[in-house]
Amino acid sequence: MLTTEKMNYYREIIRRPVVTEKSMRQSELKNRYTFEVAPSANKIEIRRAVEALFDVNVTKVNTMRIAGKERRRSYRHRTGRTAERKKAVVTLAEGDSIDVVEMGG
Repeated sequence: MLTTEKMNYYREIIRRPVVTEKSMRQSELKNRYTFEVAPSANKIEIRRAVEALFDVNVTKVNTMRIAGKERRRSYRHRTGRTAERKKAVVTLAEGDSIDVVEMGG
């Protein structure tokens, strides 16, 4: 049984699921799930967090950083930047699944 502190720590690592057409197709066909994670999290922490929060077995974790982009704020103002993010694509063991739609992506 995990302590409340540990569960809160894991919830800080796994911020939210990424619900796009591509990620949903991967979850159906390849048993891969995509999450937005804390930028400081490493693959081992992500694996432990997913296994603890969803009670599944993780076989592989791929991570990627998404750089912030320049965006125009308005007609007269200068450009700003969107925030940098980090995504993790988690592959689960055969037979395990996560209901991402229920999580509220």
